[in-house]
Amino acid sequence: MATTPATAPILFDRVLLGARLARAQAAGAATFLLERAMEDMADRLQAVSRSFSAAADVWTPGDGLADALRGRVATVDAIGFAEAEALGLPPESLDLVVSALAFQFVNDLPGVLAQLRRALKPDGLLLAAMLGGDTLTELRQSFAAAEAECEGGVSPRVAPFADLRDIGALLQRAGFALPVTDVDRVVVRYSNAFALMADLRRMGATNVLRERRHAPTRRATMLRMAQIYGERFADPDGRIRATFDIVWLSGWAPHESQPKPLKPGSAKASLEAAVKQAKR
Repeated sequence: MATTPATAPILFDRVLLGARLARAQAAGAATFLLERAMEDMADRLQAVSRSFSAAADVWTPGDGLADALRGRVATVDAIGFAEAEALGLPPESLDLVVSALAFQFVNDLPGVLAQLRRALKPDGLLLAAMLGGDTLTELRQSFAAAEAECEGGVSPRVAPFADLRDIGALLQRAGFALPVTDVDRVVVRYSNAFALMADLRRMGATNVLRERRHAPTRRATMLRMAQIYGERFADPDGRIRATFDIVWLSGWAPHESQPKPLKPGSAKASLEAAVKQAKR
């Protein structure tokens, strides 16, 4: 009996996400994290000693990253936000794909990575930054404690963020060679939790989970959340900390010129012999 392929769970309401991103852009978006990611992206690409002729910028908010690439890459396709995650990129049509602070809101990240892998020419590069790891851990803990205390239960409020090791495994699963992941941890200080939440709104990064509670949050719960946040995560001067982990991922479409791992058993000296030699 044939089995039906598993489909990715729909975690995010991308229609709502698009509306909130548009609202944030119209109102004057908070871009300090995005600017940091784009500056880091430029430095990382500068360290790559090769040229690129055709690139795509996938879902990065605004035009800044695509505009910066146009000074180095002959052709840049800026793929703006879309509710659907099917990119429709022709196979082996690109030698560079970049994305900044967009992949954290993708329902089917393995599927998107597989699409990008197919769109890259042999020896093409994917370089992306997304929020992950312990991002907003303080806010998550404070909301959970306040809801448990004031409402007798916890509802989904902050999106789940991918772990560094999980992202590395997804790159390998999608068929990328030489996968690399690392984290840039940014700790931002605010006067209080409400100032942090105002910045999240200006990023278009408020709750778009499909399973979110649709009823307005009780005022008592919000006040208690802010109080718990201040009690647990404030510095001596009273300002609170908010963690943002920018997870970087890179991988190459396989090519015969790339370094290959040694075959099992091909080593010419044993580890035991090397240890014994070092002890002499």
